[in-house]
Amino acid sequence: MRALIISGGGSKGAFAGGVAQYLIENKKLDYDLFIGTSTGSLLVSHLALKKVKEVKELYTSVTQKDVFNVCPFNIKRKNGIETISINHFNVLRNILSGRKTFGESQNLRKLITDHVTEEGFNALKLLKADVVVTVSNLSLNQVEYKSVKDFEYEEFMDWIWISCNYTPFMSLVKKGGCEYADGGLGSMVPIEEAIRRGATVVDAVVLQTEVTQYNRMPSLNAFSLLTNMFAFMLDRIEYQNIRIGKFVATNQKAIINFYYTPTVLTTNSLVFSKEKMTAWWQSGFDFAKHKNQESSPLKPEKTN
Repeated sequence: MRALIISGGGSKGAFAGGVAQYLIENKKLDYDLFIGTSTGSLLVSHLALKKVKEVKELYTSVTQKDVFNVCPFNIKRKNGIETISINHFNVLRNILSGRKTFGESQNLRKLITDHVTEEGFNALKLLKADVVVTVSNLSLNQVEYKSVKDFEYEEFMDWIWISCNYTPFMSLVKKGGCEYADGGLGSMVPIEEAIRRGATVVDAVVLQTEVTQYNRMPSLNAFSLLTNMFAFMLDRIEYQNIRIGKFVATNQKAIINFYYTPTVLTTNSLVFSKEKMTAWWQSGFDFAKHKNQESSPLKPEKTN
């Protein structure tokens, strides 16, 4: 049983899309399980249906307005470097209206239903392969995995959206009496879950470099400090997920093929740039091609 896992990473999901395109279209791999966290959740439904062209078009054209109906920060570009600062008007308006977050991502919910139609959802449910998204239940303090086979259309679209909601910068969703947020807050790279579901070979796309590099811009204000702190915590969660995944894989005699980003793609994955994301998609495709040409054709590559 083979699984494809795509980690969280915001706009860096474009790189994962390029990797997946090579594995599915060029290497002709068939997956029994697709698991996505955060941005990975946006990709897996299209990839399971092999609608690579459609999801590539989406990922290389998305803008801030497609994601946020209330954007909590301003973006400044100087000398090719992007920095963020708080959008005081939007944040204050959100707080005064009784919202619990700095920004709102209702536009992303609409974008998801625009691109994952009910017809496509029904096709997903008929597949032998399973499609799973990761969410964080803040009320019960646990990570939950939602399979397409267990829900109807609107509810599963909610779970995809919830998986991507990077609180407190995006919407906090109350569902079934519990508060839910981005799946990456609990499980950035759900290798353990894939193996628990029976995977013996796992292709894991990790939207971070394998070796720790200096990839944070100095904090210029309280808002950028907050984003840096959250990014640090998510990096630590990702590191622990990978360590646990490797341990479980060794005990279960499963193979993990890791696809890390070869370089630091961005210092702020909440900034969406068509030009950069198009380049990252191609970079992911080229990287997967190079990696598979280097590995032995006689046996799968195992990365420890």
